[in-house]
Amino acid sequence: MSLYKSLFKQTAIYGIATVVPRIFSFLLTPLYTDQLPEEEYGEISLIFACMAFFNVILAYGMETAFFRFYNSDDKNKVLSTSMVSLFVSSLSFLIVALFFRSFFAEALNTSVEYVIYNIWILALDALVIIPFARLRAQGKPKFYALLKIGNVAVNLFFNVFFLIFLPRLAKQAPDGFWVSVYQPGYEIGYIFISNVIASLLTLLVLLPDYFKTTWQLDKKLWKRMMQYSIPVLIAGIAFVINETFDRIFLEHLLPAGIAKAEIGIYSACYKLAVFMTLFATAFRLGIEPFFFSHAKNENAPQTYALITKYFVIFGSAILLGVVVFSDILKIIMVRRESYWEGMKVVPLVIIANFFLGIYHNLSVWYKLSDKTKIGAYISIAGAVVTIVLNFTLIPIWSYMGSAVATISAYGTMMLISYILGNKYYPIPYDMKKISSYLGISIVLSLVYFYYFRENYFFGVAAIAFYGWLIYFWEKETLLRILKRS
Repeated sequence: MSLYKSLFKQTAIYGIATVVPRIFSFLLTPLYTDQLPEEEYGEISLIFACMAFFNVILAYGMETAFFRFYNSDDKNKVLSTSMVSLFVSSLSFLIVALFFRSFFAEALNTSVEYVIYNIWILALDALVIIPFARLRAQGKPKFYALLKIGNVAVNLFFNVFFLIFLPRLAKQAPDGFWVSVYQPGYEIGYIFISNVIASLLTLLVLLPDYFKTTWQLDKKLWKRMMQYSIPVLIAGIAFVINETFDRIFLEHLLPAGIAKAEIGIYSACYKLAVFMTLFATAFRLGIEPFFFSHAKNENAPQTYALITKYFVIFGSAILLGVVVFSDILKIIMVRRESYWEGMKVVPLVIIANFFLGIYHNLSVWYKLSDKTKIGAYISIAGAVVTIVLNFTLIPIWSYMGSAVATISAYGTMMLISYILGNKYYPIPYDMKKISSYLGISIVLSLVYFYYFRENYFFGVAAIAFYGWLIYFWEKETLLRILKRS
């Protein structure tokens, strides 16, 4: 039982490291939707979608490779090789990208200044990938959490300052210092400047890691790590297509006059899926090192099966709870009523992110069996579904088509991973209960939202019924845990 207590303790800390920064980030959603019209919020969403793609390229799967080899090879060699590799690639990107900044600005149809900010953000974030991974591998979740929270707190502070207080300070003293700093209509630029400051400060805190490393690149080890990481990179690119390219598809497949506004509405309402993303991300951060470190245990498959079942139980409860109270949450997170017409996508995107979380739990089989190529193929299959359905459905249903494409892609990935996992790395999942919890929570959520929306008597009753169901099916396990505690 101490094994599970240690696991849940680390997961709780990583959860704080994920939840608190996301809460700070969530505060940006009401800030942006309150300060910016749909078109400008749509433009920011498009730029962030492009940044997500380059984040994956610059990481090129090295973080996952680091965890894979850290527990099986010489730790110092793995650390120095991965850090030197990412340092050289990040510096090379920075130089080349800045040289071609005008080309990128023209290709993205945006300001050269915005491109420069984004290049620096991407390079700075890439440089802290291995230092953060090292903290996780060495079991330092508290310091990891502190840095993650600090990064987003700084970003939030400067966003609030630039978007709210700076205009007020300039207005109060027309001849003062703040007038020379403030640029009216430069809100998007201020958002990127805030990100640059936060990323730079994070790197400065983690900079000692670069001075402590031996600065040696083991070529043989690096080749092995790259062989492992390239499929992860391909899978990451496919993931970015699934996660963010719907904004790019909306931009190109909808009429120019409404595209950015539709993107803004869709992106704002999509944020309500963040509660599921928080849970799944926190769980994955705590679980991933655990999976690798306990892979050689005889009872590892049984442990993975139990963990996955309880992930589905808690995830199903979150799904139902967020859907039932989504119309209350929208008032907090999405301020302008003009954004609320996109609320119809909320149940679909939450379910989609739940499927993604389950997929990450199921994907342990190809990571542990060194079959990351199959993981890449699964992600590519999801990307194909995303592309085909977006091109087919957006002209008909606009962003609702993107939501359908997202849930279809992640559902496809989840099912393929489960089927192939049974073949290559059998894990005794309790599929009867897992499928029951999943199916019942989805049905209750969809029935409530599309037929009894804002009928909280029905919604609360559905939540109570699901809670009773968990107790009825899991009471023996719960009672056993309570007796041991």
